[in-house]
Amino acid sequence: LDVFARQRPPLGASGFSPGRHRRRPAPHSPRRVTGGIPLVHSYAKHAHLFLSMNDLCVLGLGYIGLPTASIFATKGKRVLGVDISPTVVETINSGKIHIQEPDLDVLVRAAVQSGNLRAATVPASAEVFILAVPTPFDVQPDGSRLPDLSYVEAATRSLAPHVRAGNLVILESTSPVGTTEKVKAWLEAELARCGLVLPPDILYAHCPERILPGQMLKELVSNDRIAGGLTPAASVRAKALYETFCTAQIFLTDAR
Repeated sequence: LDVFARQRPPLGASGFSPGRHRRRPAPHSPRRVTGGIPLVHSYAKHAHLFLSMNDLCVLGLGYIGLPTASIFATKGKRVLGVDISPTVVETINSGKIHIQEPDLDVLVRAAVQSGNLRAATVPASAEVFILAVPTPFDVQPDGSRLPDLSYVEAATRSLAPHVRAGNLVILESTSPVGTTEKVKAWLEAELARCGLVLPPDILYAHCPERILPGQMLKELVSNDRIAGGLTPAASVRAKALYETFCTAQIFLTDAR
């Protein structure tokens, strides 16, 4: 977890690409997830995996993580926000903000005063874990740029002592195709390294956020988004979670 502790930029800084690349599936050709199962039929089949999803842990309290954690908290979810910076944690727990965004201070203050949002420097057990850490580019010797996933990996590995059966792990960080599979592999490897038993039925999904500074709170609610799981159950459950506050369409797909 050393990389997580030394990350640059800090979790309180922006680590996402503001560009929008949303594709709407053709109305006549719905996407199918792994195994070719039509997602419209997945709700009843996987209902046994639906926990209450009332306890959330959001890793990364920057321009994506903090608004997301706060809006979930104002909708009645109990949210633990995690940031490696003690200063950021102290600021949020006092009902203030460390980043500039219109009306975010009002949202955070309401979330903290409700008792549903608190911040800490380490994660804790929850029903849903949301990874919202930076994925900056690393410039290679030949001038090419590759996404740095070390922060996602370190945040994922930090969950090992806290995951339990039926948890949902969501990757919100802007990441290349295949990163959700890596999240699953990193968590399982860390559990094995720590001598911990792999809990059954952990679900993984990628739900990238596309919001622009200055319009974050509006777009967080009104932008269409996708819920792409490694399994149909993960996609459906992630969609159900974001329907807590998202008023736009949430398209079900797979993690790729």
